[in-house]
Amino acid sequence: MPTIETIAALYLLIINLYAFALMRIDKIRAVKDRRHRIPERRLLGTSAAGGALGAFAAMRLFRHKTKHAAFAAGIPAMLLAQIAIIVWLETL
Repeated sequence: MPTIETIAALYLLIINLYAFALMRIDKIRAVKDRRHRIPERRLLGTSAAGGALGAFAAMRLFRHKTKHAAFAAGIPAMLLAQIAIIVWLETL
C-alpha cells in the first residue's frame, strides 16, 4: 500500500504537469485561435491546487501571461506558499 508521502508526491507531479500543459495549450490557442482559450480562472485554480511550479515554468518557458498582474505576481506567490507548506509539513 502506498504511503501518504507517495500519494502526495504523485498528486503534485500530476497537477504540475497538468498546469504546465494548460499554459502551453493556452499559449498555442492565443497565437492561433483566440476563440477557444482556457479561462484564466482555470489556469489560476490549477496553480492554486498545487500546480504553481508547472504554471510558473510554463509562463517563463513560453512567455505566456507574464504581463498579467494576477499571473506575474500571483503564480510566484502561490509557488512560494506551496513551498512553505511543503517545508512546514516536512518538519512535522
